[in-house]
Amino acid sequence: MPTGVAIRDVREQLFVAAERVLLRDGPGALTSRAVTTEAGCAKGVLHRHFADFDAFLAELVLDRVTRIDDQAAALRDRAGTGTVADNLTRVLTDLFESVAVAIVALITSRDNLRARLRQARPTGVPLLAEATTMIASYLTAERDLGRLAPDADVDTLAPTLIGAGHLLFADRTGPAPAPEAVRNVVTTVIGAVVRQP
Repeated sequence: MPTGVAIRDVREQLFVAAERVLLRDGPGALTSRAVTTEAGCAKGVLHRHFADFDAFLAELVLDRVTRIDDQAAALRDRAGTGTVADNLTRVLTDLFESVAVAIVALITSRDNLRARLRQARPTGVPLLAEATTMIASYLTAERDLGRLAPDADVDTLAPTLIGAGHLLFADRTGPAPAPEAVRNVVTTVIGAVVRQP
């Protein structure tokens, strides 16, 4: 991009470029140069908006964490509709087919990024922790509606579903798991607590 040309919504443009690099080339290839090249702008643009590259990455992660809030509201609204297994299969697929798996790999591979994120999110792995809370909230709503057993341990079921879902999708270079594989994991995890209509 030529010097002096204004870039609209530069932060989001840089975030989207970083996601493309992450998805295509993995966390090892994510550099400020790779991001600005992908975004089609000068390297200085990133440094004008962020203190350093780790500050940029922390803002990227935190921005993407806020998107889970929207997913959580939509999932809670589905409580009592469809089947519990279908709703969970859909949300796990939506979550892990996105850039979430690549962002988790990024977080685990960069010590400075993890240190910055600990200031804002002191426990858990960002994205996975919020996704676990989203699933637990949904399962609680379903339990309250009587579609899960009253003694269903949502605080164990939620991280189990997130962990199993993450493992299914963890190989970003391979094919995505078949929908039946995701559903099989979901039905295995929740099978003992789902009440039949």
